[in-house]
Amino acid sequence: MTDEAPLLSVRGAGHRYGHRYGCRDVDFDLWPGEVLAVVGESGSGKSTLLGTLSQRLSLSEGEIHYQLADGQVVDLASLSESAVRHLWRTEWGFVHQNPADGLRMHVSAGGNIGEPLMATGNRHYGQIRQTAAEWLERVEIPVDRIDDAPVNFSGGMRQRLQIARNLVVAPRLVFMDEPTSGLDVSVQARLLDLVRRLVADLGLAVVIVTHDLAVARLLSHRTVVMKGGRVVESGLTDRVLDDPQAAYTQLLVSSILQG
Repeated sequence: MTDEAPLLSVRGAGHRYGHRYGCRDVDFDLWPGEVLAVVGESGSGKSTLLGTLSQRLSLSEGEIHYQLADGQVVDLASLSESAVRHLWRTEWGFVHQNPADGLRMHVSAGGNIGEPLMATGNRHYGQIRQTAAEWLERVEIPVDRIDDAPVNFSGGMRQRLQIARNLVVAPRLVFMDEPTSGLDVSVQARLLDLVRRLVADLGLAVVIVTHDLAVARLLSHRTVVMKGGRVVESGLTDRVLDDPQAAYTQLLVSSILQG
């Protein structure tokens, strides 16, 4: 991969629901190893943007370019469905807000981690099980739970298992949708610490959607603030949160401080 091109380049991106835009005129570049937080209140367009970036929603306007592992830069909107599915198997991950949306709840923990390996051609059962055990350790789930189904796990364990299922195939880009939402504060802190370590260890690029500015501060290098489907401010996370320029960002930050 060359150093000249970003991993993800977004220009004028928008998604339209009928006559209404969920997001519009979004511009940013994401580089390998970088974490970008997309923040804003409910209805700000951040989840629509995440869906559009990840090709779960169609691109209504603008362009999104992605640099493949071989260095080729592709226009995501022009890719076939099979090409996008291949990206999901090999280069992309998606961590859902609700772990049940990203796991097979009645399949064992080891099976959940093993399935992506099998989808990329691994067939040796012993090796797959060993890799699954290693990843359970890595995400702080006891290895003796390898044959237990996630339906029997706590919320925090389910989320950590979903992360392992996504990262086992060494993706280059991971989308995260409110990964700490609904978890107790202590469980959130443990999960965020885990994600921060894994991102650093694996050199992942991440786009994370969150309403929690503390999550953005802890995990992200840069932050995009959205309101009404548009970006109102963007920049280095510390700068955006410590010295916000847009009135809306100032309101978000002050509401956290007052809370």
